[in-house]
Amino acid sequence: MAPNGSARVELENINHPGQARPADAAMYRAMKLAILKVLPSKSPGLTVAQMQEGVRGHLPEDLYPGGAKAGWWTKAVQLDLEAKGIIARERVSPLRLHKA
Repeated sequence: MAPNGSARVELENINHPGQARPADAAMYRAMKLAILKVLPSKSPGLTVAQMQEGVRGHLPEDLYPGGAKAGWWTKAVQLDLEAKGIIARERVSPLRLHKA
């Protein structure tokens, strides 16, 4: 447990291999579930903007009141899931994502 009493997870980043940052486990889990609910299993996937819009309806209000901080957490968890090979990006512009 972290000093404030909340559980922590290590957030990875596909753009910075080998580095990890601690993050709130409950916020992470809620966002991970939301992202995996909205991302399709195959191409063409969703743009980052579409994913960010889609997850808002799947986030618990007690953790993300009114969608607060959802933008930062969407991007952070997206990069972590990419680093772990759970989701994949397509080599197109704008960037599109789908489950790996």
